[in-house]
Parts: sequence; structure tokens; C-alpha cells
Amino acid sequence: MNRWFPLFLAGLMLLLLPGIPAHAEGSTAQLLLEANTGCVLSEENAQMPLDPGAFSKLMTAYLAAKAIESGALSEDTELTAGEGVRGMKGAVIWLEPGDRITVRDLLSALLVGNANDAAEVLAQAVSGSTERFVMDMNAAAFDLMMRSTHFTSPQGFPDANACTTAGDLGRLACAVLRCKVLLPYLATWRTFVRDGQTELVNENTLTRTYEGCLGLKASHDSGYSLIAAAERDGMICVAVVLGCEDEDERFALAKGLLKTGFSGYHITAPGYTEEFLLPLRIRGGTEQAVLLRLSKLPVLAVPGGAQIESVTVLPEFRQAPVRAGEQVGRVYFYEGDTLLADAALCAAQDVPVLTFRSAWQAMCHAAFS
Repeated sequence: MNRWFPLFLAGLMLLLLPGIPAHAEGSTAQLLLEANTGCVLSEENAQMPLDPGAFSKLMTAYLAAKAIESGALSEDTELTAGEGVRGMKGAVIWLEPGDRITVRDLLSALLVGNANDAAEVLAQAVSGSTERFVMDMNAAAFDLMMRSTHFTSPQGFPDANACTTAGDLGRLACAVLRCKVLLPYLATWRTFVRDGQTELVNENTLTRTYEGCLGLKASHDSGYSLIAAAERDGMICVAVVLGCEDEDERFALAKGLLKTGFSGYHITAPGYTEEFLLPLRIRGGTEQAVLLRLSKLPVLAVPGGAQIESVTVLPEFRQAPVRAGEQVGRVYFYEGDTLLADAALCAAQDVPVLTFRSAWQAMCHAAFS
């Protein structure tokens, strides 16, 4: 039931939306974020709905990587192309039904050569059918908090019901970068598949020209677009640029965003300590108060010289019982009026309900100790 619930929500969203409006001519959608922290550093029209196009293949690669991580597939697994590749349009590696090809070659064809037939074979292998794979794509999008995205094919063929945003594609890019098996393919500029018979050249030329480039994907479906990532000094910046008028503009804008990230931001942890936290009062428990622990101190990407402030939100008291590790409050971290992150405050130990027996035992212990 949990698996179908996100699909129900995605279908409901499509019924409620009147349609996906085309973005204004001459406008672009842009997003810059830091992948390790998920912090958004800058954005412009990041929630503008657009067709995902070839960026759908990043989700196809993500699901294939998850199948490899689970052991269902390996890079050396040989797959047989089915009838779905027959007459495939667009970028292809000329697969015919019955052809045998490794997952390794298919991932190269998908991420370097943008091959539609490679996407078809991977979809069939991962989910058993293309239709089921599309359902899995949308379920994964829901899990990744891509709430403005709906996929309609593993390839990203034009479809009025397909939609995404720069913000959602940024989340997808971060998820893809966490899949270590995909990193070599994403950053490859030129390679060969099918025993050297087919050459692949990456449309994302930053893979060979930009220092520290981790790759990702370029597209020219509806305007020239690019998702580019690079790593320097412990930071991984991701630039999403959608809807440019020419291919040079998308690369110039992406490089400008990446430069802003690397030159203007750094990664830090807030100077927050639990020593100044007062215990939380407990009513009806074996203890009158409980110590607090921060679940995890967030790591943030912030501008140089930024002052991070924290706001602690706690109730006046909690009613017993309270379990160790149970969330009892939250801490919010701000730069000015901008919320950067939040983390849970948890009880440090159990506090059972005070019963007559436990009260009597405590009195006896106090009297004779």
C-alpha cells in the first residue's frame, strides 16, 4: 500500500493541474546548490514547470544504480534487447531485438550518448516492463521529495503530462551523485561501446574542459539545458540551467553559477553546544526532568562571514513516559531571516511512568542508601 500511495498522489496532482505552461520566451530557470549539504545557494524561476525531456534518463540511471546496489544487476550482467527497441527514434546505439549487451555498455550509452534504446533495455531489466518502470520512476521521485515532477517514459519523450522543475532536478542530481557506480559514466567525455563499434561523445563538454567536473547531463529538447556538477575543496556544487537560447549560453551560465558557489561559499557546522540546554521537565515520571541531545549537528554551505543563529523550540513539559531517542523538540538554524536547516532534540534517557510500586522503591532506596 505504501508503494502505491505516492503514485496516487502524483495522479491526483496531474488531474488538478490545468496543464504545464510553457516558460516565458527568453527566460531561464536556474538553481545552484551544494550536494553534500543540500543547501540551495541561489535560484531563479526554480519552481517554473518544464518538460523533463532527456533529464528523465538521470532517473533511469538512478533506478539502474539502485538495482546494482541491491545485487539484482551488476555492470557485467548481459541483457537481451526486447521488441521495445525496434524502430526506436532519436539518439540510439542501433540495438535490435535479441541483441546482447552489458549493463556497463548500456549505462555508457545512456549517460554519455543519451541513447533511447539503452534506456528501454535498462527499464525492462529493472522493473520487468516499461510501464512498471515509469511507475517506479514516479515513486522514486516522490521519495526524493520531487513533488512537482511526473515522468512518462524512461527516455523523456515529449509528453504533455510530463513535468518537472529546476528545484526537483537539483534534488535528483544530488541523489544520482550519491550513486558511486554512476560517477565514472557521468564524467566521461568520449568512449566506445559494443566492442568498439559505436562511439559516444558527451554533449556536456564541461566533462573535458572544467576543473573538477563530475559531469551529469546536457539536453537540447526544449531550449538548451544543462545540469553540471563539480567538486573543489570539499564542496560539490550543482548548477541547473534550463531553457537557454543557445548551447553556449547554458555552459556560460552554469560555469558562472559554479564559480559563485566555489568562490562565495564554504561548508561549516553551526557553533551549537548542548551544554547550555536546560533539562526538559517531565510530569508523572520517575524523573522530574530529562537531559536533551541533538540528533545530528547539520553541516551547512554558507557565504563567507555568515553569522548562523539558532532557535530552540521545546514544550514547557512532557508527560511520561518518554523513551531515549524520542524527539521532544527541534533546533532551527538561521542566517538572518533565512532558514538553513533544522534538527531534532531528543531525550537522552528513558523516563517511565511513575507508579505506586516505582514510587515505593524510590522511597526505600532513598531511606536506606
